[in-house]
Amino acid sequence: MEWPLRRNGCVNEAIAEPVQTLARPEADSFESLYERTFPKLYAYVASLLGDRAAAEDVTAQAFERAYRRRRTYRPSRGSREAWIFGIARNAALDELRRRRRGARLEGDPADLSAPSFDDHAELALRRQTVRSALATLEAREREVVALKFMGGLSNAEIARVLGVSESNAGTKLHRAITKLREACHDRV
Repeated sequence: MEWPLRRNGCVNEAIAEPVQTLARPEADSFESLYERTFPKLYAYVASLLGDRAAAEDVTAQAFERAYRRRRTYRPSRGSREAWIFGIARNAALDELRRRRRGARLEGDPADLSAPSFDDHAELALRRQTVRSALATLEAREREVVALKFMGGLSNAEIARVLGVSESNAGTKLHRAITKLREACHDRV
């Protein structure tokens, strides 16, 4: 005689309850950190590496490192965003060292949502002007610009990522933007 297969309701309840009590707020906050910062972090890493495939790998590696070290985060040392950008910066620099070539920051990630040249010629010309002007900046200047505008970090967060004072980060950013503006005006 075959017995019909049935689930014991008590077993499911016994298994489900401990799982719910094991859920920690850190997992939720890391998930929200990932969702908030992924696009900016990817854009920043892609601007450092100039290679979309490598940027995907390095961004994933940065989040993996951050997840493993999430308990070492200290709010007194800065925001979670600055912390993860610091980890991503180190991972990107590791990748550049691994490649054994200079850190060229010339490339921007492709903007797939950008209008076509035929539709918006002026916008395309402005973007090209900015890209060309960015290429005239030194690597450190491009990195500061990328952290500010692609990463969306504040000057204090940029300072923590670069390991400099907030006023120094602001000065570096101001000088880089001034050079960028001059280069844009020279090209127009």
